[in-house]
Order: sequence, then C-alpha cells, then structure tokens
Amino acid sequence: MKDKSTKIRIKDIAILAGVSEGTVDRVLHRRGDVSEKSLEAVNKVLQEMDYTPNLVARSLASKKQFRFICYFPEFQSTEYWEKVSQGFDMAAREFVNYNVLLEKRYFNQFDANSFIHTADLIVESAPDGVFMAPIFREESLDFISKLSKLEIPYSFIDSMLEETNFVTYYGQHSFQSGYTAAKLLLSNLRDQSQVLVVRTKRKGAVSNQTLNRFAGFMQYANDYGWQDRIKLINVELLDDDETENFNILASVFKEHTNIKAAITFNSKVSRLAVHFEALKQKDIQLIGYDALAQNVHYLQQGVISYLIAQRPEKQSYLTVRDMCNELIFKQTVKKVNYVPIDVLMKENVEYYMDFTE
Repeated sequence: MKDKSTKIRIKDIAILAGVSEGTVDRVLHRRGDVSEKSLEAVNKVLQEMDYTPNLVARSLASKKQFRFICYFPEFQSTEYWEKVSQGFDMAAREFVNYNVLLEKRYFNQFDANSFIHTADLIVESAPDGVFMAPIFREESLDFISKLSKLEIPYSFIDSMLEETNFVTYYGQHSFQSGYTAAKLLLSNLRDQSQVLVVRTKRKGAVSNQTLNRFAGFMQYANDYGWQDRIKLINVELLDDDETENFNILASVFKEHTNIKAAITFNSKVSRLAVHFEALKQKDIQLIGYDALAQNVHYLQQGVISYLIAQRPEKQSYLTVRDMCNELIFKQTVKKVNYVPIDVLMKENVEYYMDFTE
C-alpha cells in the first residue's frame, strides 16, 4: 500500500482495481456508465488508499460560484436560532475559497404567511441550493415542490420531511427526543398528577418539530400506560407578551391544583422558569430543550429539572459541508444524520458547556 504522502495517480488506482483509467475517471467524476462490479472495485481501492481528490483545484477549475440560501427563523441575541446562524457563519468562512457564497433569509416562525412570502422570493432568485428549517409542514412542502421544478437541491435543519428528496439532514430524531422527554418527566410522577404541556401560539400551522416531539411524548405515555394515570393540560402562550403569559399561567394554576410537571417542546423553557418562580410554584418538574444561557442558568438553580440539548451550530455547519461535497466535489454523502439526544441536569451541565472539540 502506498504511503499517504505519495501522490496517488488514477493509473495506480486503475491497476489495483483491475479496470481502465477511463473507468476510474468516470467513477471519480460521476460521468458515464460504470458497471456495478467495476464501481465496487474502484471504491474499494479508494477506501483502502484513503484517497481524497484535490477539492480546491476541482472547485476552482469549474469557475462557477455557488450561491446557497440559508432559510430559517429570525431571532434575538441568545436565542436558539442564533446558534444555527453561527454554524452557517463558520461554513461561510471555510468554504469561501471553494467559490461558495452563503446568503441568509429569515421568516417569523410564529407566522406561516411570513414563511410563504419569503419562500416565494427565494424561488424567484433561483439559488444553487437551499438550507431550510421546515417548521410549517404544508407550506414547506409547497416550497419544496417549487424548488424541485427548478431542480434546486435543498437540505434540512432543525427537523426534516422524510418523504421528500432532500440532500442531507443533521439533527435530532424529533420523535425520539419527545419519547426521551416523556420518560424523564413521567417516571417519578404519582397517579392522577396533572402535567402542563406548553406551546407557543402561531399564526398558521403548528411547528413540524413540535408535532414530532409531542408525538414521541405521547407514544411513551401510551406504551407505559400513563395516558390513563395523568391528566394533560394544554396551554398556549404568546411569543411577545410575558405579562399576559404570566396571567395565563396564574389562571391555570388557580384552576388546576395538582400540577406536578411541565414541558415545552421548544427552547423557551426559561420563560416558564421565570413565571413559575414568580408564582411560587417550586415543586414542579420542568423540562425543555436546548442549552441556551438562560436555560442553563435555571437548570443550575434547580428550577428546570432537565434540558434536552443538541449542538445546532455544528448541525448547520455540517449540512453546508455535505451540500458542498455532493454538488461541488461530487462525493457521496449520507442523507440522514441523527445527532445524540443530550440529556442535561444541573450535575453535568457545566462539563457540557465547557467542552470544546
């Protein structure tokens, strides 16, 4: 086997694979027909050699600039989507030398009409690819249909629509994360306990991510007989009026006097912690999503019992990387990439936040 420092030629690969140099070239550049036997032989040699083409030379030789649009919710500082945005920024810096330009477009995640309007503008601009958060299911499917007609590839962040022909997805298994949340929250409850399920009110469809997480939550409840042992109390809060949210929760606690647990399927769990403290509701197990600074603070204080975390900045970065590998460098990428479901509590959150790769 050749030393990795030695330049590997197409001729060398052809000899080891027992095929022609033309066949090797077609495999590397995905041009023309190659028999299954020859493809398998060449790929085996490439794997054994740890062969990587000169990606910079290949991309620059094309003399084409690739314009990708990152389409995700608008955000305020310290919110979940800021982490996603930072991941896109990392990818933009790394791939700028490969003729890649990333542009960001935003929508209001609580208003489906906002998503539709900006999606139509993206279609009109005809980018080379799109990275999107499919928060609104039907609206996202309509957007995808328009992209597909123009042969514009797309990848998902945050959640995915499994029935579509996307390039790649990095993220949690939404259903399984909801299942995990239910196991954490319900395991120590007494029969007839009341459980608060908190969502954020939206104009239009419910979030695709929320639906999947809630489905996983209910599946666990059904699998272990909890649906007959607890009472779920569904509450919708407003995105932009915490005074009114306080009043809503105060009314809920006045009406329901046996609330022992609460869950929200998004990253806004810290606002529940604030209101619970103000309402002097100290004996409630509270669980939410994402290791944002304000969430971690209340986790360390013991107001939040668990956080289900992920690393959104890494997910958005890897999604861009794989689109580049697929479109520009002609490399095969894995379509679905589930990341770990990280369960944080006050005893381990410090190590999670301090760890860097």
